[in-house]
Amino acid sequence: MMPISVWRRTLAFMLLTSMLTVVVAASSPQEDQQWVSLERDVPSHNPATSSWVRGVRPSPDLPMTLTVALRIDEDRRAELERTFVAVSDPASERYGAHLSMDEVTALLAVPEERVAAVAEYFKNAGAEEVLPAPNRDMLTVSLSVAAAETALRTTIHTFSHRDRPDLHILRASRSYALPDILAKDVDMVGDLLQFPRLQMPLKTNLTGSGTWPNACSAGGCKGLVTPAVLAQRYNLPSKDSAEEGSGNSMAVAEFQFQYFKDKDLSKFGKACHVDAVVDRVIGGNKPEAGIEAELDIEYIKAVAKSVPLTVVYNGDYSLLRWANQISSMSNPPYVHSVSYGNDEAQQTGANYMYTCNTAFLKAGVRGISILFASGDQGVCGREGCGFLKVRFKPDFPAASPYITAVGGTDFLGSSVGEETTWSGSGGGFSNTFEIPSYQQHAVAAYKSSPDAKLPPQAWWNNTGRGYPDVSALGGTKTPYCIASEGSFQGVAGTSASSPVVAGIFARLNGLRLAAGKSPMGFLNPFIYANPSAFQDVTTGKNGGGFRPKLGFNAVKGWDPATGWGTPDYEKLAKVVMEAVGSPKAKNDVSIVV
Repeated sequence: MMPISVWRRTLAFMLLTSMLTVVVAASSPQEDQQWVSLERDVPSHNPATSSWVRGVRPSPDLPMTLTVALRIDEDRRAELERTFVAVSDPASERYGAHLSMDEVTALLAVPEERVAAVAEYFKNAGAEEVLPAPNRDMLTVSLSVAAAETALRTTIHTFSHRDRPDLHILRASRSYALPDILAKDVDMVGDLLQFPRLQMPLKTNLTGSGTWPNACSAGGCKGLVTPAVLAQRYNLPSKDSAEEGSGNSMAVAEFQFQYFKDKDLSKFGKACHVDAVVDRVIGGNKPEAGIEAELDIEYIKAVAKSVPLTVVYNGDYSLLRWANQISSMSNPPYVHSVSYGNDEAQQTGANYMYTCNTAFLKAGVRGISILFASGDQGVCGREGCGFLKVRFKPDFPAASPYITAVGGTDFLGSSVGEETTWSGSGGGFSNTFEIPSYQQHAVAAYKSSPDAKLPPQAWWNNTGRGYPDVSALGGTKTPYCIASEGSFQGVAGTSASSPVVAGIFARLNGLRLAAGKSPMGFLNPFIYANPSAFQDVTTGKNGGGFRPKLGFNAVKGWDPATGWGTPDYEKLAKVVMEAVGSPKAKNDVSIVV
């Protein structure tokens, strides 16, 4: 599927440029040691370009938490990827033969002495607690600011956001390092140099132009997308089968104070005939209405009413911490929808994306499906395309080859029917990741299509992974009706598209589970092998709506505007059940790790 050669070259270059040792003066307990700066490709905080403002030095005793990514031997990382491909490909004899947590740990085979050495170092530096992840490839380190500064030879500052002065985070204001004897065992210390991008506000209080009947009892839903509209367009059964929920599970990820009110969920459920109930919360909740969270919950449940839902909440948007969190769960939900992301360039560091991708691989080999919204700024991302020198800005993790990216569409007309590309739908080609094998033919066909009318080559990367993979309604012409803060309103964005597609695949998982089979796991090989199970979108362009020359055109087949199109549940259920009856789907294949 995805060649690891690109990562080998990238990391080899990083090691050559970063393994520059710095001799430290004899002013600390580790005197005369040589230190190695990590993540040298990540620039220190730049006040001229950053949305975060450096403040005062925090109290030395203030606690902070670090995520330390340990090095995984290259041959073990390669074996993880081979296993990921084998258990995710419907054409493989090992399709669906997912690994247990212990099997993943054995596959990675991170040496115990490596874990112990790094853990001991931070304990000696003053850490109060060092917790290894179940797979022994990550450490969660709880320590004081003073201990972090000593251990990592850096300076910690408090930073506040320009648009949210009340929001404070701790970050290093300069580079960090580890003793050379230890640096060879550590890939990076997560979220020490990276600054989170605050989620851009959803497009809210929108009115709808739909002429379909309002199936919700709330007048505010007139002309808006409702659960009934989705059921009609995506051929969902009128009733959920009880079997679809038995032993099944799904989750939405929420960050940055996105909580939900049970009263809002109940109001939506009663009006639109949906049992919008959260079955489990990880990370806590407050009775505050977050439009993002309530959109996710109301519409993943609108599609998959009988599938138990978990909300995974984290206060700050740390993709690495969330990915480590779900891959460390002993009994994780099978499907995860995430409506947050960043531009690849804003992830500031190849090692950061590499470490996140490793977590996605670990999730996939365990049978976990991860879907991300593709973004709402078309090809230009959150940074913009530029004016004098145009360059498209792909999204991460939507452009990761190890997750499923979901784009957005609008109805072409005012009734329920054919769809067209939403101009804000994120899509394009990665600047970091090569084209994975599962989409090579699809990408080549797109580039050779005369209808593609490709933009100038200087604007985008011709060799990168293409995204999105699929799409669903999410555009501003046909907003979704949600209940939030006690009233109904229209909301748009791929933040709506992702939970809808996730809910559909959660229902498809239910069909497999009811037949005694495993969940689908990483979805893309299945999606690219079954394009006829999706409703092709062949019109529109994802330029962001600002400059007509920007963006990629939708064409017949896969395209970097809408992927393969939008789901057709009846067709998907048929091919899923055909896979259930195939000898290739048997799960009694032994796996040697």
